[in-house]
Amino acid sequence: MADTLTAVDTADDAWPAPTADGPVDAEVRIPGSKSATNRALVLAALADGPSTITRGLLARDTALMVAALRALGSGIDEAPEPEGNVTWRMTPGPIIAAGRIDVGLAGTVMRFVPPVAALASGTTDFDGDPRARERPLGPMIGALRDLGVACEDADGYLPLRIDGSGRVRGGAVDIDASASSQFVSGLLLAGARFDEGLTLTHTGRSLPSQPHIAMTLHMLGEHGVGVEFDAERATWTLAPTAIVAVDRSIEPDLSNAGPFLAAALATAGTVTVPGWPRHTTQAGDHLRGLLAEMGARVDLGDAGLTVTGPGAIRGIDADLGDVGELTPVVAALCALADSPSRLRGIAHLRGHETDRLAALAEMITSLGGSARETDDGLEVSPATLHGAAVSSYDDHRMATAAAVIGLVVPGVRIDGIATTAKTLPDFPGMWQRMLART
Repeated sequence: MADTLTAVDTADDAWPAPTADGPVDAEVRIPGSKSATNRALVLAALADGPSTITRGLLARDTALMVAALRALGSGIDEAPEPEGNVTWRMTPGPIIAAGRIDVGLAGTVMRFVPPVAALASGTTDFDGDPRARERPLGPMIGALRDLGVACEDADGYLPLRIDGSGRVRGGAVDIDASASSQFVSGLLLAGARFDEGLTLTHTGRSLPSQPHIAMTLHMLGEHGVGVEFDAERATWTLAPTAIVAVDRSIEPDLSNAGPFLAAALATAGTVTVPGWPRHTTQAGDHLRGLLAEMGARVDLGDAGLTVTGPGAIRGIDADLGDVGELTPVVAALCALADSPSRLRGIAHLRGHETDRLAALAEMITSLGGSARETDDGLEVSPATLHGAAVSSYDDHRMATAAAVIGLVVPGVRIDGIATTAKTLPDFPGMWQRMLART
């Protein structure tokens, strides 16, 4: 499937991934969760009064969300904080047609904002990066049409035009969210503002990334929106109601902590991430179990989460369907493991920023590894790795996965490292500072 990738040519100025001189021993502070930040921004824009979001992530995906919501009528004042975070003062206004919204390559913007734009009177156009036109939107567009929203699209893809009438009828609608749980979250976030609320039924065979839906439901509850879930019918129901304004602080992005924690395993070192919550809906919390299964010692205490590498990484057989975003960093560790690995349940990753399954197989193979795509995942076997120039595929998680391998394989060069700014404002600087403390 490599011919389907949107890889960029590796350039002479590709970023040389640093090689660790010894075991990493560092504390790494991670900026706020992208998933929680963008949900918080949408809910604050739809709320019944002003609110404040602190420790929000300041990165490309969240900047695109802020720009979109401002264009739709929200007043948003911004005050940067240390460590890549920001405080926003949100003042909701009447929802107005935005003209044109740039979604970049952000799935949360392209799937969360159209239901909000449908509440405006007038036309809003959505488009983004070239790869964004390859990410599926059809199920969400079909659901909006069934709810009475006029839409024009490119056969289920961007560019998308929403011609809002100032209201959305709402009511019952079916959707196949097998390609992305964001279809469910996007409709639920706005559903309380629909005239008849929303009764949303998932009709597909599988539903990926369910922790992200759990995050959506938890945050809706904090805003006073109750959602009933019928597991047997895979149906969510919420009544029309006010979205109560609440002030909130955003947790660290646990998925973005993945590469730094993986550095502990790759180098047989120790990394601590302060502020790791004891209870969370973030998918990244599954790193604790996954890294332990690969041989790490994992301790969650008052100081945060501390991971210590085992010296020899064990291969893993894991269904990552609920936590697909962790696949690239787990696959990087599998390439360094001393036994075979099988990663399953992640066919939907072919529709992410790039086809992540094809990209991971190609990247690992180009570094001398052994990786093979399966119908729903990857198989990775031990092999002797060597340096090479690799592409980021304009995908932040591919770039950070390559950096993990580069810690112990000299000569790894990553083209397009700037793509990491999508969710981490300064990944190269953070990576260098982690190694400087070693």
